[in-house]
Amino acid sequence: MTLLETIKNDYQTFPDNQTYSVYADNVYFKDPMNEFTGVKRYQEMIQFMSTWFKNIDLELHNIHQNDNMIHTEWTLHWTTPLPWKPPISIPGRSELTFNDQNLVISHVDYWNCSRWDVLKQHFVLNPS
Repeated sequence: MTLLETIKNDYQTFPDNQTYSVYADNVYFKDPMNEFTGVKRYQEMIQFMSTWFKNIDLELHNIHQNDNMIHTEWTLHWTTPLPWKPPISIPGRSELTFNDQNLVISHVDYWNCSRWDVLKQHFVLNPS
């Protein structure tokens, strides 16, 4: 299986059964809420999401590779465990850079909305 196929499969099963072996030990990760280095920290972040958020779904819209970079477009959905169970959606994209050993050395996520827009979603009452 190619790295592109592995990443595509991981997005489809996110946050479960992620293939952490395709990430370099010192992988750099950044999104609008986090910035760190290390595959262990990456695993801990995914575990935190799995534990805290409910009904996580990473909807993959597009994935393609240019040279040593994989580009993805996605929408991340979850339910926050507040009494009114607000549904959250974050549209975004990722740039994953990999080295000659086909290990991801950088994973940078960009949101197509502001952190404020995400926070506001928590205060909309869910009619169901």
